[in-house]
Amino acid sequence: MNADESNSGREQGRGRQGRNRKDTPRGGRQAGNTRPGPRRSGEDPGRRGPRRSEPKSLVDPARHVAWDVLNAVRTRDSYANLMLPALLRERKITGRDAAFATELTYGTCRAFGLLDAIIGAAADRDVSTIDGDVLDVLRLSGYQLLRTRVAAHAAVSTGVALAREQSGEHITGFVNAVLRRISQKTEAEWVAELSPPDPIGRLAFTHAHPRWIAQAFADALGAAAGELADALAADDARPVVHLAARPGEISGEELALITGGEEGPYSPYAVRLESGGDPTGLEPVRDGLAFVQDEGSQLVALAAVRAEVDGDDRGRWLDLCAGPGGKAVMMGSLARIDGAHLDAVEVAPHRAKLVRQAVDGLPVTVHEADGRDPNLAPGFDRVLVDAPCTGLGALRRRPEARWRRQSSDIRELAKLQRELLESAVKLVRPGGVVVYSTCSPHLAETTMIVAQAVRKHTLEELDASAILGDIERASNGKSVQLWPHRHGTDAMLVAVLKKPQHPQQLAAE
Repeated sequence: MNADESNSGREQGRGRQGRNRKDTPRGGRQAGNTRPGPRRSGEDPGRRGPRRSEPKSLVDPARHVAWDVLNAVRTRDSYANLMLPALLRERKITGRDAAFATELTYGTCRAFGLLDAIIGAAADRDVSTIDGDVLDVLRLSGYQLLRTRVAAHAAVSTGVALAREQSGEHITGFVNAVLRRISQKTEAEWVAELSPPDPIGRLAFTHAHPRWIAQAFADALGAAAGELADALAADDARPVVHLAARPGEISGEELALITGGEEGPYSPYAVRLESGGDPTGLEPVRDGLAFVQDEGSQLVALAAVRAEVDGDDRGRWLDLCAGPGGKAVMMGSLARIDGAHLDAVEVAPHRAKLVRQAVDGLPVTVHEADGRDPNLAPGFDRVLVDAPCTGLGALRRRPEARWRRQSSDIRELAKLQRELLESAVKLVRPGGVVVYSTCSPHLAETTMIVAQAVRKHTLEELDASAILGDIERASNGKSVQLWPHRHGTDAMLVAVLKKPQHPQQLAAE
């Protein structure tokens, strides 16, 4: 029997999800928004009785805001990590309610694929045949049933009430039946029943990742592929906020004392706020002495500044993909100390504006241009290429991103990455260094791009680990591959390349 057949046959003949095509409200319509009925016989139209109050919603604000974000992610490609904080402020949801809304929203987004498989099994139909607004309810309530300590009856009853508000009374039987079926098994039991038989497929399903991403992580881990479960699990952990002390303004030690955070283990400017909270309210951040930046991103900028160049550093530095500006701030602050100047290139106008705002007061010139052909004179001592990528290394910060990216995205991005690195090699002087970085461990975006450039231009790959303080290297080559489960940072790649002194050493184009 299908899950919705338990509703005494009321849903039969009402469309794919049990909707009646004639009387189904549109998704998003609130309960109580109905037309007034006709006047009763003998009623005085000029006489009004006491105002009837709007029926109170049976769904709490935290679940309401979580559903709204899930709906926007699905229908408008909104970013949960940007939309949720704004809605919490707008609706004045704070404290435990805000924490609950955050857990529901981000947790559900991360688990989309796993939840959809379980919902499909419980409903005995493909989730693509379920109305989107209803699916948002089932995902939200299913997450509560499987991955939180919310009582089953509360998760089911609020899910039914939310479905009633958004889609109408007729759908409640279907929602109730599906959620009750989900509640009959634990997550582990559902996983055992539904997961693929192969090891990587099973781990991907268990940790709610697309299989291609799990495979990419396993390939990048190489000999350490036994850590795959830990790497996938780290994407579901709450990311710790990292601060960067502005060089020349405040030390990492001072910042840690003021904020109560812990000094980062790798960057001298990093502070980790294990206790969480909103960092924008901290005094050093308000005063411009510190800013939010993952410690891995700090290491990328530090590698570009620390790597040894041949001959004198004449102070011409370049950030070729500068938006939104965090690494440019770090490099610009260090440039001010060293008497250098940073050129920062960003192709997107709105991101270029963010860079200008971020580097205000620093020896930085922002160019709104394409990094592949920025129209700058060659001869830079140091060039940073923090290339656009899939962002697979920051999935813990972007809850829905793992379900938006496709393996087919790699080809186009890799082409762009190669072209940007080509541009950097042309712009750096002989004996100068290029740092190539991505926030992705995918080999097609990292070591393969680097290896191709090294072969084509006979570049020297420097030991990034030694430059950054003996962080373990990637499984092959001299680059450093950071991982959330190992380093507590985003999964950044850092590769340091030196251009040969003599142009004739360059391979033919």
